[in-house]
Amino acid sequence: MDFSFDFSKKQLESIEDVLTEELIELGVQSVVLIDLAGNVIVNLDNGRCQHDVYSLAALAAANFGAVSAMANIIGEEEFSLLFHKGESDSIHFSKIGTDLLLLSIFGKDVSLGFLRLKVNEANDRIRDLL
Repeated sequence: MDFSFDFSKKQLESIEDVLTEELIELGVQSVVLIDLAGNVIVNLDNGRCQHDVYSLAALAAANFGAVSAMANIIGEEEFSLLFHKGESDSIHFSKIGTDLLLLSIFGKDVSLGFLRLKVNEANDRIRDLL
């Protein structure tokens, strides 16, 4: 899937609606849609987050790139999603198409399995919008 990154205002609003409905309302603290260069496209949170989203986006893109290189070394084309568990918060990475990455930051009150289901649903809806 090829994205031009020239989103219309309507597309961005629709993407924000999807992410709010599928993830923020689920209890996810923050969702950030970035390109693989680390540019922030959409940034939503529950109003209580204090993350440096631009540093997070740059580091997430670099992390995803490094893990993709590791996948190639072991013979995989890529690992399409990543998950890092912390003591109180965790982060889930999911690739959308070939050029976008969705970051979801969530606490212990959100089940990883349910989050993965909702992220997949959000990814499908976003791809349909693009």
